[in-house]
Amino acid sequence: MNTPHDGWTTTPLTAGILRGAVDLEHTAHGVLPHRLPAWARAQSAGTDLAMVENQPSGVRLAFRTRATAVELDALPTKRVYVGAPPRPDGVYDLLVDGRPAGRATVPGGNTLTVDMTAGTTEQKPGPPGTVRFDGLPDGEKDVEIWLPHNETTELLALRTDAPVEPVPDSGRPVWLHHGSSISHGSDAASPTTTWPAVAARSGGVDLINLGFGGNALLDPFTARTMRDTPADLISLKIGINLVNADLMRLRAFAPAVHGFLDTIREGHPTAPLLVVSPTYCRIHEDTPGPAAPDFSAMSDGQLRFLATGDPAERASGKLTLNVIRDELARIVRQRAADDPNLRLLDGRELYGEADYAETPLPDELHPDAATHRLIGERFARLAFTPAVLNPAR
Repeated sequence: MNTPHDGWTTTPLTAGILRGAVDLEHTAHGVLPHRLPAWARAQSAGTDLAMVENQPSGVRLAFRTRATAVELDALPTKRVYVGAPPRPDGVYDLLVDGRPAGRATVPGGNTLTVDMTAGTTEQKPGPPGTVRFDGLPDGEKDVEIWLPHNETTELLALRTDAPVEPVPDSGRPVWLHHGSSISHGSDAASPTTTWPAVAARSGGVDLINLGFGGNALLDPFTARTMRDTPADLISLKIGINLVNADLMRLRAFAPAVHGFLDTIREGHPTAPLLVVSPTYCRIHEDTPGPAAPDFSAMSDGQLRFLATGDPAERASGKLTLNVIRDELARIVRQRAADDPNLRLLDGRELYGEADYAETPLPDELHPDAATHRLIGERFARLAFTPAVLNPAR
């Protein structure tokens, strides 16, 4: 980590210059952005959700400045999966006036070792590091630093060689999205190339990404968070985690979806609300979960998943992606009679069977970096229509 420089400005890391975070936790080192508020985190059981909601997908520093050099001290927490290939360091993307202007990583940091076979985790402390961007153009400009979408990141200090101020309100619609690890960013190349980030840029909207890897599970506290978060446009991608976690049966699914939508509508009674059914996933189209790591592939240094359920179990109410798509279509059709701003998007329009044939999911669950871009561009075209972005007043 670099030491402060004479003549540089250190700017407090506050909500005024952080976009996309729902809450900021003050830690012994600095601040930790969260994508769920403290009361919601207190209601979640176990560590899975805690590990992903504080990975700052969609969270970025945004400020206006004449600075030509910027430094950010951060303490990352990097995950290591036993038996799987090493994960690359989290990426920080720099945008200047909305255009890509740099990319960097932070060395060091804490290490979280996950043993999926034993179901255990172990964390070891490590040192903070510094990401530096220099050679920025002269003159006043808007700067954004997008934090790693898949790496817990405590922010320690922001330094610039000229003062900064918050970026004025752009007037762009705020898009609030919730989904699974695919929405979180899974195997995207960087934080600005996750499909929600691509879609937001294409659609000219400001993103709040509540995509939680493995945890799009219709949790009531997530619905209440969405209810209480100011937004102009809302989308909800439902399905894959309910199947691969084998969390509920059809009898529970439909009321849970209704309850989730009811809660969102308490805070956003007329906002455009898009329900997105699952994208194509070969292993779970007609085979229930749970999903499990393919340990034979891990022995070859690959991370891949398989479905362990029996298709015959659909008769007893087990969920598959096709079952969920049919039920979501029925629910949205029923509710839309009284809610004209509610729509359904079949996820296979974003990534379908033909796409899988051309660009398969590398681990059978998550799209690769190029497919993230494809999904984002398609979503922007299908979801951010002129009628949605410019509703009649």
